[in-house]
Order: sequence, then C-alpha cells, then structure tokens
Amino acid sequence: MSQCPFHRQPSAPPPPKPVVAAVDPTAELAFLDEVYPAGIEPERRTRLEAAIAAHQAAPLTSKELTWAGRIAWRNHSRCIGRLHWRSLIVRDHRGIEAPDAIAESLREHLTLAQNDGTVSSYLTVFAPAECAGGPAPRIWNAQLCGYAGYRGPGETILGDPANAPFTDLALQLGWQRPKHPTAFDLLPWIISGRDGQPQLFPLPQGLVREVPIHHPEYSWFEALGLRWYAVPVIANMRFRAAGTDYEASPFNGWYMGTEIGSRNLGDTHRYNLLPLIADRLGLDRRRSRTLWQDRALLELNQAVLHSYAAAGVKMVDHHTASEEFIKFRDREASHGRAISARWDWIVPPMSASATRVFHTPMSEFATTPDFHYQPAPAYPR
Repeated sequence: MSQCPFHRQPSAPPPPKPVVAAVDPTAELAFLDEVYPAGIEPERRTRLEAAIAAHQAAPLTSKELTWAGRIAWRNHSRCIGRLHWRSLIVRDHRGIEAPDAIAESLREHLTLAQNDGTVSSYLTVFAPAECAGGPAPRIWNAQLCGYAGYRGPGETILGDPANAPFTDLALQLGWQRPKHPTAFDLLPWIISGRDGQPQLFPLPQGLVREVPIHHPEYSWFEALGLRWYAVPVIANMRFRAAGTDYEASPFNGWYMGTEIGSRNLGDTHRYNLLPLIADRLGLDRRRSRTLWQDRALLELNQAVLHSYAAAGVKMVDHHTASEEFIKFRDREASHGRAISARWDWIVPPMSASATRVFHTPMSEFATTPDFHYQPAPAYPR
C-alpha cells in the first residue's frame, strides 16, 4: 500500500531511480560467430556493441535476426522439440507497431504456419521495446488460438478455465460471445500499440484450422464434440537477442499429442475430461487403485493422435519426441555445446519412465538469445 502524502515525512528522500541491469555485449553478440564463421567485420561489431551499451535496439540485419531466432529456439530450456531448430522461418516485421497492421501480420503467420496441415515453424518479430515513442507493442493472448472460458453459476466455467480472465477482458472490451456459447469458442485477439491501449480483433471465420477429436475404436467419442486447434502459436513470451527485447514475437512449432490429450483436455484445472471418459468406458472411479485415470488418459491421448493423423495435421507422439530430444542432445554435444533443459518440462506428462528423457540428467542455465516469460500487460483504467 502506498503511503498517504499528507502523513509522509517532509524530509523523506525521493525514491531511488530504477537501476538498469548491466548487459554484457560480448555475451549478447556471441551468436554472431555462427552467423559469420569467418568473423564479423570490426566496424559492424562496434556498431552493435554501441547500441547495446546505450540500451538501444540493436540494428540487426534480417539474416542476423533469423539466426538469433533459430538459436533462441535451440537454447530454450522448456522445449523438447529443438532437434528441428534450423527449420524455423523468421519474419522480420520490426517496422510494424500499429495494432491493425500487427493483426494483419498475425493472420498471415497463422495461415503460413498451418500450411494445409503440414505445419511449418515461424517466428514473427515486431517492433522492439527499446525504440523511442512509447512502450513496445504487445499481443495480450497467451496463444494466437485459444478457447473462451465463460463464467457460470458458482465456480462453473463453460470452456477453458485457463482463459476465463482473458475472456472477461475480451467481453469488457466489447467482444460479443456467440448466441449459443460452446466449450470451444475461439477467442479474439487483443493487441496494443505504443500507447498501451488494448484493441479487439475478432478472428475471421475459417482462419483457424481445428481438428475434431474422435477415437479409432469407440464411436461414442465423436459425440462428445471435442476439438482442438491445429497449431500452437505462443504469443505472450518475449524474444531477447543482442540485448534487445521484442515483447511481441509470436512463434510456433507443432503439437506433441500429450500437450492436448494429457494437459489441455485432461488436467483437472482445464477441461477435466478424464471422469467423463472413464464413465463412458465403464470404469470404476470409486478407488484410484483401479487406475481409471490412467486408462482414460490413454484413450484420450490415442484419440488425439488418431484425429490429427486422420485430419492430415502434423503432430508428434511423446515417445518420438523423447528420442528426438536425445538426438538433439547428442548432436549439440558433438558441436561442443551444452544444452539448457528443465526436466519437468522436457519429460512428457504421460508414461514418463517409458521415455529416455525421464532417465536423462538435465540442468537449466541462462542463455542468449532465448525466449522469456513476461508479465501480462496491465489494462489501463
């Protein structure tokens, strides 16, 4: 609680100015050794170091930005799918800062990423925080695709509970929910520019590809009306490269099946579908030792993998992803690079001990370039 000005001591010293953390230009620019194997021109390095020292946006070329984005994916400790880091396509949109122009770029990003189901990895980089003229642009959504969570009587929520606060904000900003709400209504985008004011952008019909979930053996599964979107585009993390923060920098890979089957649809604080599926399977839920959760979880994950394959949408299973991570680790070691990895994020949330990553020691350490979590934007009032 702030101190009342009428009771403040008149001799109280002014609050200290915020301390700007020191940045090591050598560490921030180390990735350029991979961009320029023969060595970067001294004048070029001097220019970049001067920008970093002055806390200005580093004037990276598009080629340098592309390498920074790919290495950031390679460095990211919470991603199991880093074997494919070289395939990332980086869209240099640093000149875009107006919300309507950002929304147009996001529509392009999503269309390119979905790629008729093949799914391509993209990173779109918008104007950085260090530019003069106000705060950096922000995308307020956690992901470009997400389902609404409508609050009902008591503690009930129709849809995704994780998105209930965002749904509240969207409704407050004037978003009109469907006449007949469902558990899978796509949320609009909320984007702010330099002024920090959030603007609403409903998604065009047909922009987001969705996959209906059905089971290869149980016909009743389709009647549950489950579905999920094809591509996870992370929108609420900041991309840091060359001492510069890009607070609006959406990026995507492709789904691992357990992200949807075990977490999004299975977690008790999300859609919590395991009790429903267990009942449909005729399982005994009176005691946990019947392993009804495990059996329901298996069938739900099988349905997700089957449905994405049937729809022609790229998805990896957790056993394959585990082996790819081991291959990535070994390949990085052959190049003399240690990898930062967070065990509780790398190990799949299903059949963990049946994967090799479960038995693999890991350590997490700071890297650059990288992707970082950042506080949610504050709604101006």
